[in-house]
Amino acid sequence: MLLAASTALLVFQGIQFRPYRPEEVTQKQKAEFAFARLRYPTDYEGSGFGGIRRLRPNGGWSEDYPKSDYQFMEGVVRLTRLDGRAYPEVLTPDSDELFNWPWMYAVNVADWDFTEEQATRMRDYLLKGGFLVLDSFHGEAEWAAFTRGMEQILPGRSVEELSDDDAIFHVLYDLSERFQIPGYQYMLTQRTYERDGFTPHWRAIRDDHGRILVLIGFNMHIGDAWEHADEPLWPERFSSLAYRLGINYVIYGMTH
Repeated sequence: MLLAASTALLVFQGIQFRPYRPEEVTQKQKAEFAFARLRYPTDYEGSGFGGIRRLRPNGGWSEDYPKSDYQFMEGVVRLTRLDGRAYPEVLTPDSDELFNWPWMYAVNVADWDFTEEQATRMRDYLLKGGFLVLDSFHGEAEWAAFTRGMEQILPGRSVEELSDDDAIFHVLYDLSERFQIPGYQYMLTQRTYERDGFTPHWRAIRDDHGRILVLIGFNMHIGDAWEHADEPLWPERFSSLAYRLGINYVIYGMTH
């Protein structure tokens, strides 16, 4: 159903991306798939986790936005037969629109924090068929902060390490062999890791029937690899894997 030339990603870095046009968000474009990003509340200011909740204007939920989202969708349209919408959607846990978007992406989730009502709405979203991809958090301290927020949403559900033969790695691209995808700092430091996040992990939370509700990319940053795919100094291998992973996540989330 969704076929791409085997060498397409190898030349992806040479694509001339169309400039992002903010006026596109006012258009009513119908499509099979649209990229949705979670705009979550944080405890960025206050007395630690559970302190004063406010939305951080830069970083946090909005890191790499909108270029990363927009360029990923350019890749989805180029490399699959999906009819993808050009511009991304931004959703909050408080909006009723949340339930109209079955696939959602979030970054820097060590920052997130939720009220009880927001956590309940996120739980309802996932258990009613939503699929959430988490990206760009690193090291044991950030893992601990992330799990506190995740426990608010899905209390008592365990996190598992995904095996290489899990369906999510094979719905389109066979990705048994994967490697750490770094953030933008790689171009300055040549390090693929941040903080003490030396080893990449693909983890998940499932529902009672085995469907993945939350795909967790820990110690990696695939959003940066989407965002910088058109930069000559950015290694092609990182973006190639990031696009393959992202496309597999889309297909899995929309078919399971």
